[in-house]
Amino acid sequence: MRMWTKQMRKQKWSAIERHRGFRSDAALEAINKAREERTQNVVLYNYPSFSGAFSALFAQLFHSRLHLPCLLLPFSSVAPFKVEDLYIEGLERVYLLDFLGPKGFAAELSQRSMCQVIGFDHRKSVLAQITQDFPKEVTYYVDLEKSSSSAVYEYFSSKLSDTKSLDGEVSGLLNPEDQDRLKTVLKYIEDADLRRWSLPNTNAFRVGLKEWRSKLNCITNPYMYEQLLEMSSIDLISKGNSYVSVRQSAASKLLDKVFKIRLGRGFYGECLAVRADGNSNLSDEIGKQLSVKSAAAGLRPIGAVIYSCRNNLKMCLRSTDSATDTSEIAKAYGGGGSQNSSSFIIRMDEYNQWHLANAS
Repeated sequence: MRMWTKQMRKQKWSAIERHRGFRSDAALEAINKAREERTQNVVLYNYPSFSGAFSALFAQLFHSRLHLPCLLLPFSSVAPFKVEDLYIEGLERVYLLDFLGPKGFAAELSQRSMCQVIGFDHRKSVLAQITQDFPKEVTYYVDLEKSSSSAVYEYFSSKLSDTKSLDGEVSGLLNPEDQDRLKTVLKYIEDADLRRWSLPNTNAFRVGLKEWRSKLNCITNPYMYEQLLEMSSIDLISKGNSYVSVRQSAASKLLDKVFKIRLGRGFYGECLAVRADGNSNLSDEIGKQLSVKSAAAGLRPIGAVIYSCRNNLKMCLRSTDSATDTSEIAKAYGGGGSQNSSSFIIRMDEYNQWHLANAS
């Protein structure tokens, strides 16, 4: 019994250490330094979000232009900071960029720290957090038609233009050589954030951004702001197109053994499928190409990518047809997803009833 208890304590301590590690000792040290210096401004940004990271950039530029001490920290919903973590004597203002925090977080923070809290978000889901009885010290900017990064840029640009330094007018938030380029980047981020997909090559842009996601922590990556300032939509789209092209080429090589299956034993029609054991990372590219081939063959415009998953199979359904809902099939078999991309686990005996070669 004593050995079991000792083991449980060890596991519990290990979990606590992992939790603290995610919050980062460096971040906690930065907070302690801010306490010592009685820093008046704290910026928390949604991590790992590009809209959050660019919002943090604009906050950093604003405070540096005016020589205002400011603590910037990434805020992760996996292991979030607590209100007591952020208690800093003399704190006047906290910005929540691209998130509003857990329920009641902003209100409690403003009341316990006696500070102003200003939050930005663009998600419809956060509207439920905004009630009529939140403290007057809390201000939310939630615009469903504008990404957080665009709203934060406009906010700090306007605030800066209304401010005069001792030497006269303060320069703009962005240098002239960076302004047009970064405004285009913001437009692409907004197009993806709001799921409009109205700009050319937004998907390639989004793919090109992927490798940057691990660099969006300003504590572990002190060069984050300089890197964001150098971003170009042209470069990101080029990189994204190259990446997509390579993966599509690799997917095409796996389409030489296509066969037909009866979706739901025929209840949902028939489509083309392929086994992709060992290449599950290409399921999206394979499925979309199969969708086109399936429609051309007079079948449903769905591509089914199948691969081993423990003792069963996983089936990924993709469609390039806006009128087709693959999630209807996936949900019927305990899975889920979106209209054009869904998946589920299927038993081998059930799958055999779908495979036309085995169907009676």
